[in-house]
Amino acid sequence: MSTAPPGFNYAKAYGIESVAGAVVFAIIYVPLFFLYIRQAIVRPTYVFIVIAFFCAVRIAAFILRALLAAVVTDGQNLNLFITYEIMYNVGFFGLLYSAYSLVVDRGLVSDLPLPSDPISKLTRRRMVFRLLLTAAVTVGITGVIEAAVGGTQHTVDIGNALRKASLYMFLILCILVALQAVLLVRAEALYGTYKVSEGTFGARHGIYVLCLISLLLVTRQSFFAATVNNTARQNDEHLWYPLAALPELCAVLLFAVPGLVPSLAELPS
Repeated sequence: MSTAPPGFNYAKAYGIESVAGAVVFAIIYVPLFFLYIRQAIVRPTYVFIVIAFFCAVRIAAFILRALLAAVVTDGQNLNLFITYEIMYNVGFFGLLYSAYSLVVDRGLVSDLPLPSDPISKLTRRRMVFRLLLTAAVTVGITGVIEAAVGGTQHTVDIGNALRKASLYMFLILCILVALQAVLLVRAEALYGTYKVSEGTFGARHGIYVLCLISLLLVTRQSFFAATVNNTARQNDEHLWYPLAALPELCAVLLFAVPGLVPSLAELPS
C-alpha cells in the first residue's frame, strides 16, 4: 500500500462510505458508555468496566470511520486509516473478554459441579484466555500494518496471512466461550441455577442470555472468517453493518439485563 498513487483513498478502497451509519452507531454507544460506567459504580464488577471501555473505543472508532468516509483528505490519510483499523480490532478484545469473564463468574457463583476435564479447566484460567486474546490482537494489528504499509508484495502477503490468522484465532476463542456457556446451561439444567437469591430475570435466566451473547459474537466472527478471502465482500457495508457492527451492539445491550452480571461482592474471594 505504500506504493499507492497520490490521492489514493484508503477508506473508499476498503468500503468505508456511509457517514450516516458510522454517526448513528457512535451516537448509540454514547449513552451505553455512561450506562456501564454507572453500573460499574453501583454494582462493581470488572465486566461492566471492560464493557464501558469497549463502548468508549467503539465511539472513537465510529467517529474515525465517519471522518474517513466524509472527508476526502482523511480518507487519503494512511495513518488515520491504520489507527481506525487498530482501534476496531483492539475493541473486540474487551467485548469477547467480558463474555468470557461472565461465563466464568456465573460458574463461580453457582453450586454447580463444573466440568473437570483438562480443556475445561484450562479455558477457565483467565490468564491463559487473556494471553490468547492478546496474541490474537497482536497478530491482527501486525497484519493490518504490514498489509497497509508493506513496500513489497511479499510483505503485503505476510500482512494478509497474519490478518487471516488473527481472524481464525478470534473465531476459535468465540467458539470456546460459546461451548463454555452451553456446558453451563447443561449443568444448570441438571443441578439448578444461579445460587444468588435475586428475583431479576438475569439472575434466573441469565445463562440463556449469555448463550445469546456468545452466539452473536460467533456470528460476528464467522462473517469475518467466511469472507477472509473476499475483501470486497467483507468490507461491503450492506453486509458489514448487519453481520459485524450490529451483533456487537446487540451483545453490548444484553449485558445490561438486570441481574445478569454478578458483582464482585458475590464472587468467591
